[in-house]
Formats: sequence, C-alpha cells, structure tokens
Amino acid sequence: MQSGFIKGVKRLGLVLAIVFATTAYAEAEVITKPIPYQSEGFQLEGYLAYDNSYKEKRPGVLVVHEWWGLTDSIRKRVDQLASMGYVAFALDLYGKGKTTTDLKKATKMLRMVQMNVYRWHQRCLAGLEVLRGLPQVDPQRIAAIGYGWGGVTLQQQLFKGVDIEGAVLFGSFIAPTGEQRQRVKAKVLVLQGTADLDKETGQIANYIADMEKSGLDWQMVLYGGAKHGFSDPDAAKYGTKEYEHNEAADRRSWNQVALFLKELFPK
Repeated sequence: MQSGFIKGVKRLGLVLAIVFATTAYAEAEVITKPIPYQSEGFQLEGYLAYDNSYKEKRPGVLVVHEWWGLTDSIRKRVDQLASMGYVAFALDLYGKGKTTTDLKKATKMLRMVQMNVYRWHQRCLAGLEVLRGLPQVDPQRIAAIGYGWGGVTLQQQLFKGVDIEGAVLFGSFIAPTGEQRQRVKAKVLVLQGTADLDKETGQIANYIADMEKSGLDWQMVLYGGAKHGFSDPDAAKYGTKEYEHNEAADRRSWNQVALFLKELFPK
C-alpha cells in the first residue's frame, strides 16, 4: 500500500499539472493589430494576427486583398489563419483605411495602383517584407493568398521570382510565359468558380495546357456554379450580381487552403 506521504505528493503533482495547463490555456490568445508601414514614402496600413501561445518562429502567410481594399472579410481570413497557427498579415495596396463598396470607385483605385507597374510591384513587396521581418515569423517559410485582383497582384510577383513557398489564387489564374516559368519558385493552388469564367475563349483548357508544359507544381479546384467572390461572406454589400458568396464553395475552398498550407509547412 502507498503511504499517505506518497499519495499526497501524487495529488500535489496532479494539481500543479492542472494549474500549469490552465494557466497556459488562459495565456494563449490571438493577437490582432494594425501595422503601419510605407512604400516609397506612401503611407500604408496592414493587418496582423498571430497566436501568442507559440514561442518558436512559425510560417507566415501574406494575404493580398481584392479590389475593394483591406476589408473586414480579409481581416477575418487573417484571424482564421492565426487560429490555425500561422502568422498572418494582410498587406495594403491602396493606403490606410481606403476601401469601397462601389464598383466604379474600386476600379479607379485599382487602376491608380496598376497603371504604374513599378509602384504596384513595390507595394506588394513592401507588405511581404513586413511579414518576413516579424519576430514571430520564420522568414524561410512564407506562403501567400490572393483574392481576385489580389491574385493577379500575387501572380505578377511569382512571375518576377518572389521567394515564397506557395501561392493560393482565389478567382484569378494566369499562366506564365516561357520566360516567366523559369522564375516561379512557389507551388500554386488555384481555387476557381465555374460561373466566373470566359467559356468562349477556352480559358480553363488553355491554362491547363500552358501549366502542363511549365513543369511547375500546381493544382486547380473548380467549384460548380460559383461566381467571383464566392469566398466572401460580405459579397452582397457590393451590389453586383457577378460577385456573390457561395457558402459550400467557401467552406470547401478553405479546407483546400488548410490542406495546402499543411503540405507546405509540415509540423
């Protein structure tokens, strides 16, 4: 039989273990905050989220917003990524607080950036460098997610040889030219709604043919009947019938994102 002293020690050990576990759980928290930064002297403000219970450096995920700007729906994606154990940062291409729900204004804002290709390139790289320089991030393990025009922006960086492990493209896919293929370093995942395609031009078939020749590591998942913006729960606020949330495609595509990131960054 165990002595009362030994039983007491075991009980104390159990109590301490519970206290330590409870304390650790209580301290774990997803930290979110705006991050001001600049590109060529122009003031930008991104959005950062990470789980502070991780003490080691971990993979970083850059999020590139749609043409509406850095909206609440983008921030929610960043929060989701943080809850999955990544350090997530949404860059800003327009300037601090610049968002819109008006299609004409969004197009104008987009063109103001895109008309100067060098500026466009630098604003994306500035956001990437903010993420890469964070103390919580392993700078050698970076992925990126681009939504719509953000996907176009991200692909331009891939074609220039940006050094990241993987890229997820929502509602946007462009095949690299023969010269550009040599520069692409990232694995590519395309998530595309079938109702967001130009069927007259054989868009999918041409992309597949070009990517098959590329030798790149790529995937494409199609979601039947899904329109542009299928992953945006706030799509209705933009008032355009071509931009529409699809709950099933949203859920399934995020599962694909989670799997892709796990393959890129196995624990």
